[in-house]
Amino acid sequence: MPINRRSRNITEGVARAPNRSMYYALGYEEADFKKPMIGVANGHSTITPCNSGLQRLADAAVAGIEETGGNAQIFGTPTISDGMAMGTEGMKYSLVSREVIADCIETCVGGQWMDGVLVVGGCDKNMPGGMMGILRANVPAIYVYGGTILPGRYKGQDLNIVSVFEAVGQFSAGKMSETDFCEIERRAIPSSGSCGGMYTANTMSSAFEALGMSLPYSSTMANPHDEIATAAKEAARVLVEAVKADLKPRDIVTRKSIENAVAVIMATGGSTNAVLHFLAIAHTAGVEWTIDDFERMRGKVPVLCDLKPSGKYLAVDLHKVGGIPQVMKILLEAGLLHGDCITITGKTIAENLAAVPSAAPAGQDVIRPIDTPMYAHGHLAILKGNLSPEGAVAKITGLKNPQMTGPARVFDDEQSALAAIMGRKIKDGDVMVLRYLGPKGAPGMPEMLAPTSALIGQGLGETVGLVTDGRFSGGTWGMVVGHVAPEAYAGGTIALVQEGDAITIDAHTLTLRLEVADDELARRRAAWQAPAPRYTRGVLAKFAHNASSASTGAVLDRFEG
Repeated sequence: MPINRRSRNITEGVARAPNRSMYYALGYEEADFKKPMIGVANGHSTITPCNSGLQRLADAAVAGIEETGGNAQIFGTPTISDGMAMGTEGMKYSLVSREVIADCIETCVGGQWMDGVLVVGGCDKNMPGGMMGILRANVPAIYVYGGTILPGRYKGQDLNIVSVFEAVGQFSAGKMSETDFCEIERRAIPSSGSCGGMYTANTMSSAFEALGMSLPYSSTMANPHDEIATAAKEAARVLVEAVKADLKPRDIVTRKSIENAVAVIMATGGSTNAVLHFLAIAHTAGVEWTIDDFERMRGKVPVLCDLKPSGKYLAVDLHKVGGIPQVMKILLEAGLLHGDCITITGKTIAENLAAVPSAAPAGQDVIRPIDTPMYAHGHLAILKGNLSPEGAVAKITGLKNPQMTGPARVFDDEQSALAAIMGRKIKDGDVMVLRYLGPKGAPGMPEMLAPTSALIGQGLGETVGLVTDGRFSGGTWGMVVGHVAPEAYAGGTIALVQEGDAITIDAHTLTLRLEVADDELARRRAAWQAPAPRYTRGVLAKFAHNASSASTGAVLDRFEG
């Protein structure tokens, strides 16, 4: 069977002479038409340090493709810097960009009849957007992560982007000098690469490695280091072999491999955003997976890694002690991983891990043994109750007491909530409610890192609750519950909360409850009216019109109810 299975549709036969003529303009020769056309979806940009170091990886991938007998076809995918957009109107475009990236990949691979595609990405939405595009196209594919950032240093402490957000809260509370504040700002981001803790980009890269769609060890490499370019070239070689074998993404991404990915997310203390994104990935792959599956996995898998935001270490530290393969080997031997899942290497998970030691190196505490974990159960709890019948996501690591009941402090936008925190108007025991920030309401479901970091910086992270139909950054921790569904804009109960109402957050009983009588809620619901759409034209309006509930991944192509 020819290995140019798809591209021959536009390169072979008399009728395709015009097509070949255009290829000749690109420098192709006649012999090239028998080779597979391999797309390189390049997320390089100078918008953000997450993506500024991707070009050399794309170049390495191109060299690997051509040396292995393929034709490389480069095209671009856009990005939005979550760190830069955070706390502004621009953050509404972040989740939208996930869909735009997926659309770009599907469009180019489908329109150009590519035989395979290698995706190079860095910033948060590059990850799920790239994987969703891969799964839509369903041609042999591999994901190449752009790598994590190196830590900054100040006064003997490692710094990262969350250090700066938390410094805002500390400085505003009078707990930090202006000199320290400015030095942290200048020193926190010393290199290219994605944010350094087990935040969303590193969470998703780790999950993709566990999913079988990236090379072993590649998910925790640092962007400035040479090994990552070598890995990108090797990924290209592996991809060409997958094209020859016709090994497709939907052969790899199954219910069992998603369980593997989620097991690693739990074991590493990963981002709440992984819930939203894997719901979307499963939907795209045609795999049955619901929000309740995350709670099922949480009950099985302990937290093994002491990683930021609530822990001590960064992704570079995890890499030094064996990276994701070491975590996976521990999980595999504990019976918490499916070893028979096929990967893009053509080998199973168990085969890929065969040479990995059974235990992490002695003398380190980044990865804990399975019998003495950080936490006995996973950290991403799914809470339900009258305030979120479809489910909400709480990240409960690092909390001494993940339960509280307190008076609601209600805000219909992020900016007024942040102003209240900075103005010292939020007190111990309050439960902040930030609403109309869901997929449809914001639209775009922005992340609430600015308010949550300000709470942490002011010393209120454990004593103030925050409930929202928006999202959280992977850098968020504290008494926070997001992804409340149904969202306020859709008439969810969160729209009916009034200032001073009692709200209970209880991770022990997996409960999120508004302590208001049913008849009173019925009266409020009858009086409630949906607000006018914030946008009526353009990409935000399209997203608002089409987005599904957060409980189903906020996807735009869920047409079956």
